[in-house]
Amino acid sequence: MPLASIQDMFWVAGLVAHLILFFVLWKRARAKDFPYFTALIVTNIVKTIVLNRVRYHGSGNAYRVTYFGFAILDLALQLCVTHELASHVFAPTGKWAPDIRKGFAVVAAFSVLVASLLACLPTPPEKTLLKSILDRGNVFSSALLCELFVGMIAFSVTARLPWKTHVARITQGLGFYSLVGILTESGHSVLGSGTPLSLMLTFVRMTTYLICATYWIVTLWRDPPAPRELPDEMRQQLFTLQRLVAYDLRKLRSLKR
Repeated sequence: MPLASIQDMFWVAGLVAHLILFFVLWKRARAKDFPYFTALIVTNIVKTIVLNRVRYHGSGNAYRVTYFGFAILDLALQLCVTHELASHVFAPTGKWAPDIRKGFAVVAAFSVLVASLLACLPTPPEKTLLKSILDRGNVFSSALLCELFVGMIAFSVTARLPWKTHVARITQGLGFYSLVGILTESGHSVLGSGTPLSLMLTFVRMTTYLICATYWIVTLWRDPPAPRELPDEMRQQLFTLQRLVAYDLRKLRSLKR
């Protein structure tokens, strides 16, 4: 099958997956819980349509400039999604605890440092400066997002904070895709663009994203599991504790009088 036909198949599949995912987010009222994630999906829909038109009706330089603009917007939205997911985990009441915010800031700073170092590694020379910036930017964004998601998961486990089902599913998909992105973009940096192996890595990355999008469609359509009912023994213990606290409060009020 010609290369152009394979690329067209991936583009159509990506557009369909994004449209279905947006429908799920709207129909199941997930968009109000994850507005930045929804904005990211809408941006991807627009990006797919615009880049496809520029690809067939514009110049190669126009395509690279348009791709670069969407890449910056995409990275900004993914960082917003990361903060959005972290807020669901670390600040479910809307307010971050000072130690939690400080710890997450340390994770973010370390992630930026490591991603910058990876992006600065030597790469094969590119024909244009913009292409070189795009390649390094892809490595940086993939590494940064992967480290943020891994750090967020590790930090939440250390702090013993619960994960809501849909938050976990979005994070798992983005984290896995970012991990694959590091591997594929690193391969591009080593092999250069346009080689058969480089094209194969591109198809691997695109296939991975389609798998993640399908995973989000299925998991976000489902309702989260109902909270488990407390055992009778634990309910009785909580009731006894509540009575003891109420008794102590009455004693304190009487002493103040």
